[in-house]
Amino acid sequence: MIDLSVIILTKNEEKNIEKCIHSFCGIAKRFIVVDSGSTDNTKGICEKINNELCSVGSKLDYYYHKWSTYAAQFNWGLENTDIDTNWVMRMDADEELLPELVEEMKKRIPSIEKDEEINGIVLRRRVYFMGKWIKHGGRYPEKLLRIFRRGTGLCEDRLMDEHLILNSGKIVEFSSDFKDNNQKDLEWWTNKHNWYSNREVLDYQLSFSEKAKVDNRIEKKSCSSAQAKMKRKIKNKGYYRLPKFLRAHIYFIFRYYIKLGFLDGPEGRIFHFLQAYWYRFLVDAKLFECEKKGIRMDEQGELKV
Repeated sequence: MIDLSVIILTKNEEKNIEKCIHSFCGIAKRFIVVDSGSTDNTKGICEKINNELCSVGSKLDYYYHKWSTYAAQFNWGLENTDIDTNWVMRMDADEELLPELVEEMKKRIPSIEKDEEINGIVLRRRVYFMGKWIKHGGRYPEKLLRIFRRGTGLCEDRLMDEHLILNSGKIVEFSSDFKDNNQKDLEWWTNKHNWYSNREVLDYQLSFSEKAKVDNRIEKKSCSSAQAKMKRKIKNKGYYRLPKFLRAHIYFIFRYYIKLGFLDGPEGRIFHFLQAYWYRFLVDAKLFECEKKGIRMDEQGELKV
């Protein structure tokens, strides 16, 4: 068993949480579920899983904490749940480890532990949509810092695209994958992205504030996935400098045709259109409305669906 605590944030995740935890195949010492008020059977499933884990020397601790932002929720779990393992991992409830990654973690983390210069581990993520692996369109692999040595990492305080960052040390990259495989339906997905679009508009409106300048200085001093930093740079200094609405067209053409998103079949056609065109166009439409009417987007509460 790896000396590892896994933090998972939940809200109505009865369809996902069990497969997420079972995908670890008993290698993690502790799971920390920070729930923001589920009204389904998430808590009951966690209690059942804890009974199973206790029989193999692991455990699941369930906490409630009121939602404000993803970063605040994760960092609360990091700071208030008495973590005593050497390593901490971030997982979303709709994510799962592939068996190859489980084996790689078992073999490599104990040896990495001896190298005090290495404090972070980048993992490769596959995105699934309607049960289909979205392999093209520039979506694979997503390289994300997900595991860090206790005391060296946290989640950056951003409205959108928040990532784990290290305050010191080096990063290594594992070669095996984990997957984002949400079991909820398309209505939930579109409602979630409508909610995301409000957050993105507010994030854009704040992008030239003093807070953003401070955040940028902090980011330059911190260590994260190189891919994540590059994507953010392209988005802020490239994409957002293109004309509104036209940039959604260009982005979709780039993803679907140039990056071969059409090879992902009908599920891929739906995903790339909704995620690369509809969502980006919706953000621009809300930006247009805010600029026309002089609206400042409100702070976004928790997703209600």
